[in-house]
Amino acid sequence: MPLQYCVRCVLPDSKPDLRIDEEGVCAACRAYENRADIDWAERKAEFLEIVERYRDRTKAKWDCIVPVSGGKDSTIQILKMLELGVRPLAVTATTCDLTPIGQANIENIRSLGVDHVTFSPNPVVRAKLNRIGLEEVGDISWPEHVGIFTIPIRASVDFGVPLIIWGENSQNEYGGPEAAVKSRVLDRRWLEEFGGLLGLRVSDLEGRLGITEGDLAPYTYPSGEVLDAAGVTGYFLGQFFPWDGLSNALVAQAHGFQTWGKTIEGSMVDYENLDNYQTGIHDYFKFLKFGFGRATDIASLHIRRGRITRDQGLDIVKRHDGRYPATYLDKPLSEILAPLGVSVAQFDEICDRFTNKSIFKTNRDGSLRRESDGSLIKIDDDNRS
Repeated sequence: MPLQYCVRCVLPDSKPDLRIDEEGVCAACRAYENRADIDWAERKAEFLEIVERYRDRTKAKWDCIVPVSGGKDSTIQILKMLELGVRPLAVTATTCDLTPIGQANIENIRSLGVDHVTFSPNPVVRAKLNRIGLEEVGDISWPEHVGIFTIPIRASVDFGVPLIIWGENSQNEYGGPEAAVKSRVLDRRWLEEFGGLLGLRVSDLEGRLGITEGDLAPYTYPSGEVLDAAGVTGYFLGQFFPWDGLSNALVAQAHGFQTWGKTIEGSMVDYENLDNYQTGIHDYFKFLKFGFGRATDIASLHIRRGRITRDQGLDIVKRHDGRYPATYLDKPLSEILAPLGVSVAQFDEICDRFTNKSIFKTNRDGSLRRESDGSLIKIDDDNRS
């Protein structure tokens, strides 16, 4: 059955949790449409009330924790806190394969004038988890997706700073169930449903490849009793202030944030997914599983905001989405895979296992048809309806 596409943007119904309504409009477009009815001044006042409830009156600790990767959005989160007179502790859960530009952007966040803590899990264990994630659920970044949520939570408990300020609610920005779209709070339930676990539980990994319970501590979400005792609460900043990736990138650049300077492989912009060499593999697997990639996500954001037309978005997607990740940020695929002990040939076999063959063209023998650069060919490649 061919994919159904939103009539406004270019998202397909194969996107997990995305609903396309009877008028052919996806949940992400409806959520953006509904922003026009939001009283943002009232939302800002609500946010300031939240901050005042949690503000540390003793001045001995921080007012909140802001998880930061060094990207455009976390730069904006820090800038917004400083603008509002809030004293944040920036917390970084290190990425799997840090790039030089990623490191420079983390240093830039420090230079804005904040205290910063970096937590770096055991790299030997991390490589094992990367391989398990790639082979078993088709996500090389699985441990990173877990750690970016669990490590700031653990920092909140350990440092006694209960308020956590996250960035966007991805379910609002990219489409999800109605209740999740409207949620202002990131809690355990949100993490388990939308945090990228893909059905692979941390507790399942003990004993695998010599991994111990202690090795998994950084990836283990604190118990409900611990969270309740610490009063930990996480809010999405994007639910209180209008959120826009391009605006965030421009403002961040004005405050020292560095971009790639050319279109990133598999994307259509130069200002995001800069910190991790493995990101190209992660985005490629999304394309294999669901028939769309990062260019589709970003094109849809720009279409909703009237910056490009839908036809222009379709042309961009056809040009950039789902290209075989021979390199990412100019680093060869073989070098990215080497720490995992995975060859390019093994990688290709894993790719084929996770490819949804109902979306891509095949040869008479059932093998996947490819372009000269190794990229797959979608059955409904034009999608102009």
